[in-house]
Amino acid sequence: MKKVIHVEGMGCQNCVKHVTEALEALDGVEKADVKLETNTATVTLKTEVSNEVLKSLLKSVEDAGYDVSKID
Repeated sequence: MKKVIHVEGMGCQNCVKHVTEALEALDGVEKADVKLETNTATVTLKTEVSNEVLKSLLKSVEDAGYDVSKID
């Protein structure tokens, strides 16, 4: 299962690394592919997507210092 997170506030490759590490530290996240060019993070999940999982993804990005405009 994949989800695309639209991340606001990234300005460099260090930001990409920071968001990637924050997402991949979560239980249930297999991989996070963060792209500066599109300001997105495509997250591959090991589990089904529930409201709890979505909240964890959102909180992880916000705790890293960035904003989420939407999750597809």
